[in-house]
Amino acid sequence: MDTNEERHMAEDNKPVHHPDYPERLLEFMRRGWRDSPLPGLTTLDHAARHAERRARLSQAFPGETLVIPTGGEKVRNNDCFYPFRPGSDFLWLTGEHDPDAVLVMRPHGGGHDAVLYTRPRSSKDSDEFFRDPQYGELWIGRRLSLAEKSTLLGIETADLAELEKALADLDRSTTRVLRGYDSAVDRTLATEESLERDKELAAVLSELRLVKDEWEIAQLQDAIDATVRGFEDVTRALPSDRGVSERLLEGIFGLRARHDGNAVGYGSIVAAGPHATTLHWVRNDGVTRPGELILMDMGVENQHCYTADVTRTLPVNGTFSPLQREVYQIVLASQQAGIDAIRPGVAFKEVHRICMTVLAEGLEALGVLPCSAEEALDRDSQIYRRWSLHGFGHMLGLDVHDCARARKEHYRDGVLKEGYVLTVEPGLYFQLDDELVPSELRGIGIRIEDDVLVTPDGAVVLSAALPRAPEAVEAWMAQQRAAGFRLPG
Repeated sequence: MDTNEERHMAEDNKPVHHPDYPERLLEFMRRGWRDSPLPGLTTLDHAARHAERRARLSQAFPGETLVIPTGGEKVRNNDCFYPFRPGSDFLWLTGEHDPDAVLVMRPHGGGHDAVLYTRPRSSKDSDEFFRDPQYGELWIGRRLSLAEKSTLLGIETADLAELEKALADLDRSTTRVLRGYDSAVDRTLATEESLERDKELAAVLSELRLVKDEWEIAQLQDAIDATVRGFEDVTRALPSDRGVSERLLEGIFGLRARHDGNAVGYGSIVAAGPHATTLHWVRNDGVTRPGELILMDMGVENQHCYTADVTRTLPVNGTFSPLQREVYQIVLASQQAGIDAIRPGVAFKEVHRICMTVLAEGLEALGVLPCSAEEALDRDSQIYRRWSLHGFGHMLGLDVHDCARARKEHYRDGVLKEGYVLTVEPGLYFQLDDELVPSELRGIGIRIEDDVLVTPDGAVVLSAALPRAPEAVEAWMAQQRAAGFRLPG
């Protein structure tokens, strides 16, 4: 069929496979609908936290207008979209999860007025509610009205259709934009002259998010607890005497992530045998083998979009070989040394130095280094990094690599503060084709990663429910396999 309507939809990059609407059907669809109010709707408990965060951002940019978009849905293929995930800075400031919204903070008095421009409900006064597969409520379900959203989030709302005019009226010399989320907003407001000013907005937002409050820590613990259950699920389904596909294990963890949270917080790494030496192995198209190790780097993102990030390296048959155990102990000692060093006031780079020192000394003990550990660690050498390219860890929160746009002096070149949550994840990786290591080491990759909260006196490992010591790992694996796999519930 090639109707005029379908040609029009194709020209607008809309689906062409939906059937035509005869006029009689249109008339029939437009009548006989009652309203569906949501009685008893109240403001979310954590809405006050979002308001407090907006107030802190306001203090950082007095007298300036701030525009923070969340972004829109991304096409996966043709007319199908990836599941939408809100922009982290926008979410931190508003609690809003729907796409296309934009937060505008205008100077008022000594602070700012905040208005959330968002898409209203599909009105029955137009045909959108039954004709639009992307936003129509007969296609995607009931959405909140502007008034309902305002009540729920504790923020003033306005129709997204009014945004263009609102932005056109702004003084661009005193407006900052969080770039890269909404191309239309960028085209309207972002100029080359404002690039550095806009970078500062992104940096300050990251820096404000570095310290986690009690509610955020609780969300992270929720995500981590779900991740622990996911590792238990996977281990219960991991046979000790035969191979299974990496994707089976990835899928089992993904089931837990969707059941207990929002989704996985990042692409799961399920790396059997030599695949563990590829730092970001996400193809997951291999097979486990008894006698080899499996490295799994996975995290659940909870309903409020806070994510865990945990890695365990397990012996497939349930028992580490002597050589596997020797390398594992080096990585574990490095991680523990880093965790022991964490406390307020300690430089981020100092934790890195401590972890890398233990790794280099371990490589020297293995006979791998062509020089002493001290020489390998020299800033003009660092040849130990052939077997450990990445750093000791990173900040964690709404993003798996959280607060990444913070300025160096507040992050990589800064010191740790109470309320920071970061990962500690040293690793050693010996490639199959590396002729500078003994053949028996080739194909071994080991990383151990935990999520750590900086406390007034030191650090707390939030993911401590998953054992790390090799003997404890073996006993835990035996317990999980004895329990057997069960569907989440």
